[in-house]
Amino acid sequence: MLIYSMGVSVDGFIADRDGAFGWSVPSDEQFRFHLEEVRALGCHLLGRRLYETMLVWETDPSLRDDELRDAFADAWCALPKVVFSHTLDRVHGNAQLAQASLAEEVAVAIDATDKDVGIGGAGLAAAAIELGLVDELRLFRNPVVVGGGTPFLPPVIEDVPLNLVETRTFGSRVIYERYGRAGDESD
Repeated sequence: MLIYSMGVSVDGFIADRDGAFGWSVPSDEQFRFHLEEVRALGCHLLGRRLYETMLVWETDPSLRDDELRDAFADAWCALPKVVFSHTLDRVHGNAQLAQASLAEEVAVAIDATDKDVGIGGAGLAAAAIELGLVDELRLFRNPVVVGGGTPFLPPVIEDVPLNLVETRTFGSRVIYERYGRAGDESD
């Protein structure tokens, strides 16, 4: 199953008009939840910007300042990653550059594991949504309206029916929403 999961504002943006997303920094409770999500993945497909944002977990030892963040860094570093980029000529750690089309890389990633596969980066996820490849949307809706920026979802030509599979409210007032495509086995 291919899963797109990101923190979003109430109005549906993953970054504001200036590209900032500091309002989506997770509480420890939410961070533990993210750790379990990463541990449940067999691979993660990333766009270049998200790859570069997350690379600090592999390169900056100061982020391992407590047991929780150390565990997250370990899980993230161990997770196989495929990076989609037209500008990078190499990647670090347990990552490789995509060599095939998005649909082909998704198929290879799903076939290579018995776990779910994550996808991230607004542009890459938008392309996967347009191809009908994303099985689940997982939103961490933050209690803030930013009024514009990078949207979580692309415009679509046809409706994409969804079923609400799970919700949870964290102590920080962030609401987790998990949606599966209507008719999928994850419902």
